[in-house]
Amino acid sequence: MAVRGPLAAYASDAMRSRGRLYPEAPSPTRSEFQRDRDRIIHCTAFRRLAHKTQVFVPLDGDHFRTRLTHTIEVGQIARALARALRVDEDLAEAVALAHDLGHTPFGHAGEGALEACMAPYGGFDHNAQALRVVTLLERRYARYDGLDLAWETLEGIVKHNGPLLGREDVSHHHSLPHPEEPARVAHDRRLSPYIAEFDAIFPLALATFASVEAQAAAQADDIAYVGHDIDDGLRAELFSLDDIARTPFIAGVLTHIHDEHPGLERPRVIHELVRRVITAFVEDAIGESLRRLARVAPASADDARGAGETLVGLSPPMAEAERDIKRFLFDNMYRHEKVAGVWERARDAISRLFPAFFERPELMPAEWAAQAVRLQEAERAIMVADYIAGMTDRYALNEVKRVFGG
Repeated sequence: MAVRGPLAAYASDAMRSRGRLYPEAPSPTRSEFQRDRDRIIHCTAFRRLAHKTQVFVPLDGDHFRTRLTHTIEVGQIARALARALRVDEDLAEAVALAHDLGHTPFGHAGEGALEACMAPYGGFDHNAQALRVVTLLERRYARYDGLDLAWETLEGIVKHNGPLLGREDVSHHHSLPHPEEPARVAHDRRLSPYIAEFDAIFPLALATFASVEAQAAAQADDIAYVGHDIDDGLRAELFSLDDIARTPFIAGVLTHIHDEHPGLERPRVIHELVRRVITAFVEDAIGESLRRLARVAPASADDARGAGETLVGLSPPMAEAERDIKRFLFDNMYRHEKVAGVWERARDAISRLFPAFFERPELMPAEWAAQAVRLQEAERAIMVADYIAGMTDRYALNEVKRVFGG
């Protein structure tokens, strides 16, 4: 399965990319999608992920996942899926590495708070914010703002969870909402204003599914966070091995481990459990996705986009196992008093910073304040959201101390 053959007919072809908003000469040493991956890795927003929460605030421990370590794990799994499905690994990895660039400090708790602050101004969504980061907020190049990524990478960033227009009845990629997330507000399915604006300039075919590569990145995201949240939750002792063994799939995996390695110490049991869970989901996703692709038989990448269904996913039994694990994590990890208390303080921090910066832009750094004071309310709110969303957890906490004292 690891042997690499020629790309499938439904793979995205880097030699036939739909191009960039600002055309550039081809690189003599890298494909278009390799260039995108490299630009993402070297951008400021990617480095900030090292100090942004996944579930645990990074300041609370050195060994829990951050957004950066989660993103690296998603990239590895996305490449594995892409290789087995014979599609472009570099594109799958680029989408995976960019998928969380728009996340706020303090994870989904911070996003929920910023979303509430932005409700009167078009809302806030981390996928749309990722698009803002790579097309506007990164200011590195002499000729343009953003990273000038290829069409296929931008499409994957905004559509990896499914179509955004014209398919209200189509389920999003996630079989359940992300268990960390607070309840979504009513505008969840409304197209982000920035995505709409950018699409008017550089159309991203918002009514179709994304490429197989982007779908692989989305599935990799689910697999990675299920695996590492089990790991982090066990290591933080939010729940025990006996607790999580109440889910049938995990019970079966633990039984195999105990049968093969009786008396194995707890840290090794945890590692064995996590790696076997990830392996099982990856192998199932490969088999199920190959079956779907064989049934649909797309003859091109555009055929895959227009298939009318998600082509990369889990088999029904494994999808149910995934739902069971997510329900367990929701009840025993994301709702745990240790986590809930931190999230409540995180929401409070964002909820206080936004109105402070909105009403007194001069509290922001000079380069932000100089622009914000000249803007109308809606544009100023968006700028404040850009500033807050770009913060690391540590920087946000320091801003609370600076602005409010104590």
